Amino acid sequence: MDFRQLLKDKQTVLLDGAMGTQLDKHGLMGRGSCNLDAPDAVLEIHQAYARCGCDALTTNTLTMNRLYIETHRVGVDVRAVNRAGVELARQAADGNRCVLGDMSSTGQLMEPYGTFKEPDVRAALAEQAAILAGAGVDALIIETMFDLREAVCAVRACKEVSTLPVLVSIAFQTDKNGGRTVMGDTAEQCAKKLTEAGADAVGANCGDLDPCQMANVVAIFASATDLPIIAQPNAGKPTLVDDRTVFKMGWTAYAEGMAKCVEGGARIIGGCCGTTPEHIEAVCRQIRQT
Repeated sequence: MDFRQLLKDKQTVLLDGAMGTQLDKHGLMGRGSCNLDAPDAVLEIHQAYARCGCDALTTNTLTMNRLYIETHRVGVDVRAVNRAGVELARQAADGNRCVLGDMSSTGQLMEPYGTFKEPDVRAALAEQAAILAGAGVDALIIETMFDLREAVCAVRACKEVSTLPVLVSIAFQTDKNGGRTVMGDTAEQCAKKLTEAGADAVGANCGDLDPCQMANVVAIFASATDLPIIAQPNAGKPTLVDDRTVFKMGWTAYAEGMAKCVEGGARIIGGCCGTTPEHIEAVCRQIRQT
């Protein structure tokens, strides 16, 4: 399917919700090999989101770039795990929804804060983008980026190897002081630099913001760029219960918060950590009422 056409046809495009915290319910959290050794669980989660009325499914390939795989000793082949991730999402989409190829950080800091040079990061992300594009995704989405420099690098890497739309989403630590990432970048800086880098949509996901706080960051993005704005918050702020991270925001409160994100200017909405098919279904009902 054509993601650019989907954006033209729909004022609000609904994405799916969390994959990692859903896999945790299957006892598979942190298993980067799930596409290969637990495909039924991944497919089941995709299918549950598809039944909720979302317009696109996101592949289970978030950090499956070569740098992350090698430095975190994930023990999978970069091509095999990404291609399997696309196939599972495409199977659940059944030709009726777009499939977004999911990408994120290498898990390493670039110089001068870390030891990795920009060309190394760019090469790893370009390789993953090329694999995802070759496997048949309809767009690429770069999510949960904490470092604006790496996010810009990721957008350029995607544009080097593909003509697909590139969506990019930043994780914010606070909505105060213009919205700030953990690296100190403001929401306005992120919006402008990612737009200049050639992104097709920009916004925020994950981080330390609940949906209502993310609505404030969305409004800053909307004032700084003409691109479609993304909002994919967690199901509220995380709490620690018996050494496990838990997200407690219910479906109704989440959907109400997402309505505020749409009011703030978001056109591409979905869910991040702690969200479930029930959260996405509640958001679907909410946006259909407006």
